[in-house]
Amino acid sequence: MKMKLRITITGPKVHDVGYRYFLMSRAMSSRIRMFEAHNIEGDGREEVLVLVDGSEQEIGAFRALVETKQPERAEVSNVIIEDYDGEVMRVGEYAQFCTTVQMNKAIPQLLDMKDGLKSLVDGQNEMVNEVRGLREDIAVKNDTEWQARMEKDIRIIKSKLGIR
Repeated sequence: MKMKLRITITGPKVHDVGYRYFLMSRAMSSRIRMFEAHNIEGDGREEVLVLVDGSEQEIGAFRALVETKQPERAEVSNVIIEDYDGEVMRVGEYAQFCTTVQMNKAIPQLLDMKDGLKSLVDGQNEMVNEVRGLREDIAVKNDTEWQARMEKDIRIIKSKLGIR
């Protein structure tokens, strides 16, 4: 016999802790083919709304899991489980939806990282050019007078340090 549930998980920290992916993987492990979960802001608190559709056995196992397990960083204050009679997305379609949502979050961060890397490379190129310039300065001064001066400076430093 088929069963559909609407599960509302509330708490101070149920968003941005991987809750939807946690639930999706558990639904898939329970062989549930119809599943979706959405982050919802409600009255200053965080909620995850879950819709599932499957056999009584599959939904029963999933329900027990939802009532007893949660992602490591989640803080849950309440779980409400109700019968549901609306449509539920196929789990594969939901997985594609989640990928789109995560890509929308990731793309701005990746672009920021790209800009940061460009700044690092530009800085590195400046440093390489500066080192090349120093090498050229040293190569020009590689004559006997410069070498004699360096040896004299080294002798002075050694004598001040008490080294022979």
